[in-house]
Amino acid sequence: MKNIVVLVSGGGTNLQALIDAQHRGEIKAGKITCVISSNPNAYAITRAEQNGIDTEVIRRKDFKTFDEYDAALTQLLQSKNADVIVLAGFMTILGKQVIRAFENRIINIHPALIPSFCGEGYYGLRVHEEALKKGVKVTGATAHFVNEICDGGPIILQKAVEIKTGDTPEVLQKRVMEQAEWKILPKAVALFCEDKIKVSGNITEIIS
Repeated sequence: MKNIVVLVSGGGTNLQALIDAQHRGEIKAGKITCVISSNPNAYAITRAEQNGIDTEVIRRKDFKTFDEYDAALTQLLQSKNADVIVLAGFMTILGKQVIRAFENRIINIHPALIPSFCGEGYYGLRVHEEALKKGVKVTGATAHFVNEICDGGPIILQKAVEIKTGDTPEVLQKRVMEQAEWKILPKAVALFCEDKIKVSGNITEIIS
């Protein structure tokens, strides 16, 4: 049984999707053992506590330098025996030390079909604003491994979502979450826990 550690900063809707999938028995070979928040007031912490999941808080501003923070987060994750780390709305940049210590073991969900609308600065509503501005007819979400390039790690799963006439960024954000993010993030984590993701360079293969 693999230990799943989830990193959060806000409301925790993607965390809730993972908890719900776990309750439904969809994550067979893993268990959410800890939720780590960059924000002591994040509602995601309440969600974790309501489900009997251990919680920790680590804030970037409590460390003098980014390297100190990077080292502390790495040590915290190692102390929790994290087999896989899931970024579920974690709003602090990960440092090289964490990424190298957990290579191909950190999964992020991005609210667009990478390589579109991704990279530095593309998070939250901005992703959906840019998609609407560009006039694309289809958007979606991508579950991918994290490497040192922002949104540049190997893609695990993607799911398309239709853009409708009259969509606002907020309406589109909600549809992408409901129809794509909340479905493929738990699935990607389940596949990882069952050792069904093979990584070769920047390409993944799902083993059936």
